[in-house]
Amino acid sequence: MGLEKERLDSSVIMDEDEFNRSLEPILSGKHAPYAGAAGAAGARDPQDVNAHLKVVFEDVIAEPDSAHSFDGVWVWSHAGFELVKFLFYRLLTALLAVPMAFLLGLAFGLISAVHIWLVTPCVHSLLMLLPSAQVIWRSLTDAFISPLFSSVGKMFSSVRVSAVEY
Repeated sequence: MGLEKERLDSSVIMDEDEFNRSLEPILSGKHAPYAGAAGAAGARDPQDVNAHLKVVFEDVIAEPDSAHSFDGVWVWSHAGFELVKFLFYRLLTALLAVPMAFLLGLAFGLISAVHIWLVTPCVHSLLMLLPSAQVIWRSLTDAFISPLFSSVGKMFSSVRVSAVEY
């Protein structure tokens, strides 16, 4: 009904101006108001770690050309989707972000300390000991295992396998 040719910008009109300003970047696809303080628009994910989470309304709900709802239904559905996604994300991050950051910092700190002070010195110590262990292992192999397998090989070298037809 002509909506396909219009821009996909939508906004929620409410009485509170501050609320509208905080939602407008989400609904219209513009940059967040606080992105300038942190640098570029993608400064919170410069390595694009969460590229798979960039979900927009059209990725979730799509109407084929043969079936279109009223333009108002489409616009308000889009606005409702973006609003609920935005508010739910804000609520969950307000509740979980600081505790999860603390736990992840603790985990990565522990992993780093264990790797720096335990794993790396042990690996380097083993690498220093390996040349002498390699000489001992080669001597044991040449003295015991090679003659054994050589004898077993000579024993089975005279065995002939032939197919029997029934």
